Amino acid sequence: MKFAELSTGQRIVMGPVTVDREEVFEFAAKYDPQWFHTDAERAAAGPWGGLIASGWHTCGLAMALVVKHILEGSETFGSPGLSYLKWLNPVRPGDQLMLEVEVLEKRVSSSKPDLGIVRWRWVMSNQDGAAVLDVEATSLFRLQTT
Repeated sequence: MKFAELSTGQRIVMGPVTVDREEVFEFAAKYDPQWFHTDAERAAAGPWGGLIASGWHTCGLAMALVVKHILEGSETFGSPGLSYLKWLNPVRPGDQLMLEVEVLEKRVSSSKPDLGIVRWRWVMSNQDGAAVLDVEATSLFRLQTT
């Protein structure tokens, strides 16, 4: 979506994406090798009652949806960061995740008229409607000036 297609208050729902068990292991082994992500037997006896995906893996799943459904083909060129990031409930292999993005603010920079700024909230939920991820992010867009 182009910057011009986004508007404050707009909501975009995407998914579902299925959490793959092998990807949980692969991601964790490479980036977050804590036992509750990598050892199914030990995780079953742990406080989460089973294997859970890394929160960073969950962020990656959300980002992939946003790129595919919103950012691909847009003028975006990066982000200065997040206002907050929360992992609210564990994500498990087999979960079906949906993502809802709400545009909180859209504006053109007052000092740089070729810079569009979007502040938005991403909430990812599982098949039971439980929120698993809550992020407020800012994205930058390079605008054409005439």
